[in-house]
Amino acid sequence: MRVSVIIPTHNEAQAIARVLADLPSELTTEVIVVDSNSNDGTPEIAAKIGARVVQEPRRGYGQACLTGLAAANSPDVVVFLDGDYSDRPAELLILLAPIIEGRADITLGSRLQGRRSAGALPWHQAFGNRLAARLINLLYGLKISDLGPFRAGRADVLRALALEETTYGWAVEMILKGALAGFRVVEVPMSYHPRIGKSKISGTLKGSIGAGWFILSLIVRYYFRQRRAGTARPA
Repeated sequence: MRVSVIIPTHNEAQAIARVLADLPSELTTEVIVVDSNSNDGTPEIAAKIGARVVQEPRRGYGQACLTGLAAANSPDVVVFLDGDYSDRPAELLILLAPIIEGRADITLGSRLQGRRSAGALPWHQAFGNRLAARLINLLYGLKISDLGPFRAGRADVLRALALEETTYGWAVEMILKGALAGFRVVEVPMSYHPRIGKSKISGTLKGSIGAGWFILSLIVRYYFRQRRAGTARPA
């Protein structure tokens, strides 16, 4: 199985070496660091360690993920992982297992179901993720607990979903489209730890409110868009 790991970065020089060092080499075919205008040496560190660095000057987490997906070299499975070392790359097999075993098309690492270090997830971020997950359960019939960034999907499924969100919506678009299309979305508990460096979203009040509002409104918009198009609610 060919596994491409995509790591979006912006000024992650303090953490990127640890992230790359902890990725199990026996499970990964290629590692792509998609860097967005870092000025702290992040891309140089990543390239020196052996990652393929792709520059993406356009802003947006989703944009970086889409750029990495387009750059991946014929993968069977694509993994998305933050570059701040809050998720542990060494747990990659836990994330991949349901796909390898043929039980899932998309897997999501849940920070709220696994072991979480004190202070790793601010209360407002945990609350927002629980709220979004419950709304997805209510509207889409998909039982999840979190919208965690450590996730994986079969490459053919990701192509079929035609993902397009370039900002905060990336966190939820894959889940919503996967559920609506009838793909198997499976959640697995993962450990979660304080990030190295400052968060670009949850570290600021403006970023937290903006991300939360965008994600919740997107969940509702997708639901009513599909109802207007005549798509039945998933079982």
